[in-house]
Amino acid sequence: MSEPCELRESVMACEGHALVIGGPGSGKTTLALRKAVKRIREGMLPGQSALFLSFSRAAVARILDAAKLESTRAEQAQLSIQTFHSFFWDILKAHAYLLGAPHKLSILLPQDEKALSGGLGEEDDGWDDWVVERERLFREEGRIAFDLFASNATTLLSRSSHLLASIARRHPIIVVDEAQDTGQYAWQCIQMLAPHAQVLCLADLEQQIFDYLPGVGPERVIAIREALKPHEIDLGTQNHRSPDSEILAFGNDILTGKPRGAPYKGVSALSYRPEKPPPNWNHVLRRALFELCKAIRTQSDNKIETLAVLVTNNRSALKMSNALNALGSNVGKPVRHKLLFDEAEALLSARFAAFLLEPRDLALLEADVATSMEMLAAARRATGQGRKEVAKLMEQANKIRAGKALNINIANALRGLISELALSNFSGDPAEDWLAVKHALRAANQDELTRAAAQLDFLVAFRRGHRISAALSTEWLRNGAYTNARAALDLALAQEQILDGVEPPTGLQVMNFHRAKGKQFDGVIIVREARRNGSSVESSFVWRGDAAPHPKSRRVLRVGITRAKVHVLILDPQWPSCPILLGHKLHT
Repeated sequence: MSEPCELRESVMACEGHALVIGGPGSGKTTLALRKAVKRIREGMLPGQSALFLSFSRAAVARILDAAKLESTRAEQAQLSIQTFHSFFWDILKAHAYLLGAPHKLSILLPQDEKALSGGLGEEDDGWDDWVVERERLFREEGRIAFDLFASNATTLLSRSSHLLASIARRHPIIVVDEAQDTGQYAWQCIQMLAPHAQVLCLADLEQQIFDYLPGVGPERVIAIREALKPHEIDLGTQNHRSPDSEILAFGNDILTGKPRGAPYKGVSALSYRPEKPPPNWNHVLRRALFELCKAIRTQSDNKIETLAVLVTNNRSALKMSNALNALGSNVGKPVRHKLLFDEAEALLSARFAAFLLEPRDLALLEADVATSMEMLAAARRATGQGRKEVAKLMEQANKIRAGKALNINIANALRGLISELALSNFSGDPAEDWLAVKHALRAANQDELTRAAAQLDFLVAFRRGHRISAALSTEWLRNGAYTNARAALDLALAQEQILDGVEPPTGLQVMNFHRAKGKQFDGVIIVREARRNGSSVESSFVWRGDAAPHPKSRRVLRVGITRAKVHVLILDPQWPSCPILLGHKLHT
């Protein structure tokens, strides 16, 4: 078998397509960057760049961070590092008119799509009708949903050889990160570009956790081999992410179900009582964070910059976030963190909050009350639930717009809320003013407004992203008021979600396992919960419907484990036992 240096040098010298396979931290990204920089130094023309495409924004952030270590500023200027969605959007916004769409496109944000569709999913009745409507919105109104980016960009490239050749000339080398997760259309684009550019695919065969998405499956790497005939190397289990620990070894043993019967360096467990009474998560998490930081400092001299709390689902993520915020607890101050979650209702509620930040003319109070009801209805509709409540809100809004003065609880609460905020003096600090709006919503003591305030809790005191705060600050600096707060919010969210919001994670983050894919942290807390299933109690690590030996559950858990660079701590309930952890010995 070739030595690691020889494997890497063979890729550096390769003039054709290449496929690099390796586990987390094996150095795939670093090798790709060095290959791209080598091509740049060999004489790329002005206007040309090495194109990096990834499935996730988190991976893009990681590549951008690594690029600072592997290239000069001038060379970085010739690195185009994007998500597939960003790449597709660049194609569509310039050329979608060739498909019959309007010349000017706008993005139909996911939360707006859910509001328009009523929260429909592919398995729901009415989905086929929504697909038709979504296509109409693109063709006639120029509003394009994220799910249509890939298919329409692929259609454009297939129909225009000139456009295809132009992109290939601009990007003579294309790196496909997380190649095992590329969907049908992303792969088709790569196939079409391959005859005109050098393609380097990076893949981890054990990290495919998005195979539930259309067109993503274990056959993707097979297709890459067949279509590209690439020079292939396997970096195996070489681990540069956590080289001084046995985190990867633990993750691999979890995956294969072969415990070694001895503890692992860099892996520990902390037990807690799961119920009767329910765990005090505020106390449990603070203790876990203390133990994690102590373990990291024991193992590494580097400053702790990033930590994560990983859970199985969004509901648990909010529960952990609330605990860190010390909600309902008299223990300690809130622990600053960022919550990542599936966010349609919360972001539509955020738009309502932005509306309340905007200057209001009290002569138009009734129209503003109607608008508020419509926005609350949109947020509720995005969940796919509460149809009676949505219909009632819309009926009441229509009556108000028709000139009827409604003396009902929600209308009166909204009149008071809007009047109060219109007369208040906002500070110009977006975080402070956002909290003021949230407190005013709660103080109104009306169910729909309390629900909206609870959704804003998901945004963790407005620390969701500096782009949103910066956008609102810009509005304030321009006018001394949040004049176009909703438009600023939407633009910031579009940038953060899809275009170029790829800042690497910092501080403490809370998320589910799927959100963690592509990220890395100094330390990770993985929360196993006792999940009620009727009269029985199950381990939350075992996904519903995943029969023994639980291959999907093992794959997902391995992803969470291998996000840690120095130490991973498993918060482990004293019962029930977990079939995935059975036989594994961990430091306690």
